Amino acid sequence: MESQEMIRSISQSRKRTPVKVFLEPKGITSRMRLLKAKRKHLTFFRRPIMITGEYEEIKGFIERNEEDIKYIEMEYSCKNSALPLLDILEINARIEPGAIIREGAVIHEHAVILMGAVINTGAVIGEKTMIDMGAIIGGRAMIGKNCHIGANSVIAGVLEPMSVIPCVIEDDVMIGANAVILEGVRVGKGSVIGAGSIVLQDVPANSVVVGNPGRVIKEKDEKTVEKSKIVEELREL
Repeated sequence: MESQEMIRSISQSRKRTPVKVFLEPKGITSRMRLLKAKRKHLTFFRRPIMITGEYEEIKGFIERNEEDIKYIEMEYSCKNSALPLLDILEINARIEPGAIIREGAVIHEHAVILMGAVINTGAVIGEKTMIDMGAIIGGRAMIGKNCHIGANSVIAGVLEPMSVIPCVIEDDVMIGANAVILEGVRVGKGSVIGAGSIVLQDVPANSVVVGNPGRVIKEKDEKTVEKSKIVEELREL
């Protein structure tokens, strides 16, 4: 999906503020009145009464039935959200608690998404690629197969400021913790990006890059190959 198309999709989407509310009625009569007063688009669960739905609709319901409510507790996670989270149930990958993946992202088989990773809409995560804890994958970023994106690293997105060329990480790339790959950069197949590096320009295949700004210090040798192998067992489901 192109940047302009993604921006249009987000701007024109229905903004949602889903909430979950727990109500304690004042008594049996109040319980019955609350259950009778429920609206078509609100989902109720009994004992205690739990309601899920859009905030404005639930707010109106509470105001209209205030005299029957003894106690209210409300849970929510967003406000005017443009895109929901990706439905991950049918994805054949390992996705740990706390990962945030927006609808429109593509997660291929046997990928591993660890705690706190954030993957924006339009991003593609290749087969057997691991996104480590706290890593941020920006909109439309393309990450190939058998990669490791280190903890707290950033693969820049291209929504704002808008760029025509997405960030591309080719197959078999290892990116160290806290590294930053700027928008529009292509990292060639088999390359290794050192921890904390900030990569401003394209990286040739099988290169080792370190520093700020990142620079190629050598071609990948046998020692580097051995140290940067992925662990297949971690990709098993």
